[in-house]
Amino acid sequence: MSPIALVVTGAAGRMGSRILALAAEAGDFRLVGALEQPGHDALGQDAHARLGLPPAGVPIAASLDDAAWRAADVVVDFSSPEGTLATLAAAAGRPRGWVIGTTGLTAAQKAEVARLVGRAPAVVASNMSAGVTLLLAVVEDLARRLPDFDIEITEAHHRHKQDAPSGTALSLGEAAARGRGVTLERAGVFTRHGRTGERPAGAIGFQAIRAGDIVGDHTVMFAGVGERIEVTHRAHSRDTFAAGALRAARWVCAPDRAPGVYDMRQVLGL
Repeated sequence: MSPIALVVTGAAGRMGSRILALAAEAGDFRLVGALEQPGHDALGQDAHARLGLPPAGVPIAASLDDAAWRAADVVVDFSSPEGTLATLAAAAGRPRGWVIGTTGLTAAQKAEVARLVGRAPAVVASNMSAGVTLLLAVVEDLARRLPDFDIEITEAHHRHKQDAPSGTALSLGEAAARGRGVTLERAGVFTRHGRTGERPAGAIGFQAIRAGDIVGDHTVMFAGVGERIEVTHRAHSRDTFAAGALRAARWVCAPDRAPGVYDMRQVLGL
């Protein structure tokens, strides 16, 4: 089979750099485009050479021309909500697949993503790791089976992370809410300060920690009277997410993949 023609957005970022490195190592991808925001100091640099890899002949650019979009099989996007929407609009439905791991998307932005994807298959997930994907299923099940237990979600990330709670924490909250038959908009408690009174029945609480170079820790606590259950996922390396993104890229590029918006549960066959 021919290598998968890959475009990476946010190519000079923490995640984009690891996706580029792992894709080059895997051997079944061919880089055809690398994007960064206008004014970024990596613009014009070879996407591979800046990582100490053999040059790819693909400079990091602020935009791609029509020929590059036509050549792309899949775009892997880990950028910002605004950047993701701009890239989707610029691509005009050309690539045959999308993998979008951008966090911080509002409900309206998620709907716009689904519209702009058009007739391409797209994997959209706040976390691309196999472990977190399985954790989401566990949390939903526990929330359903333990209706009287209080639910608290704690997440910790590096000091540079822009959004809080993390996209993964929100996904965990949504899973818990589904298990309870409610919406996170109704049950979520995102701030506590001062005299807040007793904990509301059915609340799903969130705490966000930002410190050092923490890659990503997520814990969901189910606390009852006299006992509690805690389930935790800790990411030790961004390669966990990068490898998951490439797995999703291979999945969306399957010849028989139907158009639509998918998540990592479908990629893993759950």
